[in-house]
Amino acid sequence: MRFRFTLLLVAYTLVAAGLSYGISIRDVVFTTKDAGNVVFKHKAHLGKKGIENNCKACHPSIFDMKKKVTYTMADMERGKSCGACHTGKNGVFPLKDCARCHAVKEITYHVKSAGPTPFSHKKHLAKYSDCSACHPRLFKAGRNKPVTMAEMEKGKSCGACHNGKSAFSVDECARCHLVKEVSLTSKETGRIIFSHKLHTSKRKCGDCHNQLYTPGRNTPVGMAAMEKGKSCGACHNGKGLFDVKQCAKCHPVKNVDFKVKGAGPAKFDHDLHLGMYSCNACHTKIFKAGRNNKVVTMLEMENGKSCGACHDGKKAFSVREDCVKCHDM
Repeated sequence: MRFRFTLLLVAYTLVAAGLSYGISIRDVVFTTKDAGNVVFKHKAHLGKKGIENNCKACHPSIFDMKKKVTYTMADMERGKSCGACHTGKNGVFPLKDCARCHAVKEITYHVKSAGPTPFSHKKHLAKYSDCSACHPRLFKAGRNKPVTMAEMEKGKSCGACHNGKSAFSVDECARCHLVKEVSLTSKETGRIIFSHKLHTSKRKCGDCHNQLYTPGRNTPVGMAAMEKGKSCGACHNGKGLFDVKQCAKCHPVKNVDFKVKGAGPAKFDHDLHLGMYSCNACHTKIFKAGRNNKVVTMLEMENGKSCGACHDGKKAFSVREDCVKCHDM
């Protein structure tokens, strides 16, 4: 009998040991229809005051492992499921602190007509802690149907708050859409910088987009076309703004040093000439911009080529005289 009792005691001990190591405590991922995945961390909860590694604090009174019941946020607000503890009392955060459980991230919308547009959950949650201000009334979790700016201006999507009253208006485009300084390369005149910062301080984005420019889908426009009101010329017409003929306002100009074999370097002063002439007096009829001009000799200049087109003794001093005015002797 003593032998049998010993065997039974050993068997009971092994079974008990097996049970103690058989419970698998792991993080549980809940998939919700409208708010993405929610991760429940057992480890974080077991160490909390009131639970202190006592599984019976929740099981099965709050969560019955045998019954697979789905609870809505409305149920939780009535004290069901997570809402039994997450009431905002006793040092436990309330259910309305949604981002403590639901995964939120920074979102980038790829807008066809305006490029990538970021949405910051972090920035918005700092001002509106209650996610229900937007979800699911304005936005369902996950992919939503694209909404145009015209619809936003009528109160749809972002426009429900960004109306100039609750928050800045949607027509302040640069507050959301990424704008940057644009580098344009002109074959005849080199690199040109278009400053969004300068223009948006004086005009609204809608003054140019998409009426004059569609981001990412524009055909190069020549100066002749601009002078007829195309592209920049729609505004830069000399009436409200400077004329496109005032080239140096946009195109970078600098003094040019020419290395002349046998005569010392010659300096061309853009500032001096622009004080008397417009750019098109020389470009591109006499000079093409950049280093693609054929070297012209003094003899050719005396026959009206290059500088000699103006420096003929009539319009300006002749290339035959006062050499030191140009050449560094």
